[in-house]
Amino acid sequence: MYVSLIKAADLGIIACPGAEEFTNEILEHLKCIYSRKLNKRVSHLAKQYGLERQEIIRSINLTTDMFSSGTGGNGKTKGHRTPEFKVPVRFTRFANGEFKSEILSSIRGMDIYIVQDVENHYPLCFNDSDKRYSLSVNDQALLLFVTIDAAYQAGAETVTVALPAYPFSRQHIKKGREALTASWFGRTLEAMGVYRLITLDIHSKEIENTFNTLRLENLHASYQIVKKLSEIIDLQHDDIVVVAPDLGAADRNKYFAGNLRRPLALLYKERDYSKVSEDARQSNIVSMKLLGSVEGKTVFMADDMLGTGGTLLKAMRHLNELGAEHIIAAVSLPFFSGDAIKHFDQAYREGVFSRIIGTNGVYHSSNLLDREWFESVKVGNLFARIIYRLHHNQSLSTLLDNSSIIQRMLSEPSIETVLKDKSSS
Repeated sequence: MYVSLIKAADLGIIACPGAEEFTNEILEHLKCIYSRKLNKRVSHLAKQYGLERQEIIRSINLTTDMFSSGTGGNGKTKGHRTPEFKVPVRFTRFANGEFKSEILSSIRGMDIYIVQDVENHYPLCFNDSDKRYSLSVNDQALLLFVTIDAAYQAGAETVTVALPAYPFSRQHIKKGREALTASWFGRTLEAMGVYRLITLDIHSKEIENTFNTLRLENLHASYQIVKKLSEIIDLQHDDIVVVAPDLGAADRNKYFAGNLRRPLALLYKERDYSKVSEDARQSNIVSMKLLGSVEGKTVFMADDMLGTGGTLLKAMRHLNELGAEHIIAAVSLPFFSGDAIKHFDQAYREGVFSRIIGTNGVYHSSNLLDREWFESVKVGNLFARIIYRLHHNQSLSTLLDNSSIIQRMLSEPSIETVLKDKSSS
């Protein structure tokens, strides 16, 4: 525990503009993890050596101060010290659109984790001004680059980037004279010296194969999604069928079908790639066929991202025509680009779907969060736990595959079942 507490002082978290709220959630969970680990260790030592808890905590603080480069933290000697972790940074936007990141405290020798939400397009403030700017994905990516460079210029030992949404991930297949931008982005981070990349449900795992030294940790929100799904429908019913919205999502939905022990169906789509979808009314899908049956069923379908939503809406309407009773869709990265929210409002009023489940890996305001049809699940704890394990060189396997925890959750009796059993007894 001494080593863990000392090493905690070498961990720094930087929030890029647009990722402040998500970073604060990570920090809250990270502090809880360290406090929980400390309390557990102190209780064990108190019992083993017959000492008072306060005496053990005081000894831990002494050892931490002896081996740390600081001057005694916040000065507390008897109480538990909660690590701060967050590194103060000033972000400047110049009149011509250039960005600058300035680290405001010493980070020399520290392991720095930079969090950025490249898909946050809500207005942001810079330069202590009330003027707000809506940034594009390209703007947010450049902000990330200058922050990485600032961290290394300030003497950071390592830099790890946490990107809930990996930018340009749909540009991973070359069909003509075009750039492989998904690969280029990762290799750019690699060239800048980024040690590791943490992301959520990357569009294609094959993107990692183009990296040389950059390690990719691809997290999944499957447990959080299934937990929310269990609050909406009874997962024990036999009328549930999992539908993969396209071939690219087959493995993802096979995972859900296997864990839920429900049949899997597949929508096969033919597309015209000469068309680019600009809003939910347009789609490049020219035909659609279902392999399986959804008649009279409750349909659950999962995908990694939702842009304008045109493809998903067209798929749900097609399933309705085939007799689906209820449709619930889950998307790890709910972009809702353009006027997608308006089109989903209309489809919900028409009874096309029941719920959309999304994560807070992409920031949204109450404009989306207050919609009756949208359910948001938080994944900050997932990022906090993997940051802790990475920083302390612990295994990540249980965080990268949620099957065991999903099975434990599904095996637990529901509140309704418990109440029913009590009343019958």
